[in-house]
Amino acid sequence: QVQLVESGGGLVQAGDSLRLSCVASGGTFGISMYNMGWFRQAPGKEREFVTAINWSSSRTFYADSVKGRFTISRDNAKRTVTLQMNSLNPEDTAVYYCVRDSRAYAPTWPDRWDYWGQGTQVTVTS
Repeated sequence: QVQLVESGGGLVQAGDSLRLSCVASGGTFGISMYNMGWFRQAPGKEREFVTAINWSSSRTFYADSVKGRFTISRDNAKRTVTLQMNSLNPEDTAVYYCVRDSRAYAPTWPDRWDYWGQGTQVTVTS
């Protein structure tokens, strides 16, 4: 059973930085074969895509709202995906979820992400 566990959330002020981590457990091959990503859900809003990184780390994709401020990276040996968030603003307040593609070595982003973590809360005050 694949499990994704996020950490690193917290309460910060506008302009601060946070670093979120997602550690994967379960499964046979870790995360090295899979595209990984992050979503977020703000209070009263629908869940939205934030960023993704492909299985080989050769491609990344960012939502316009975070481009230039957030950076996704991965360490397959540690089964970890990291989201570095800089220049945070109150609009970034949300629960952040780590996600994993179910398709191995997929050349395209999935239409649906099949594995989700429980989320970590990020709150940015003005």
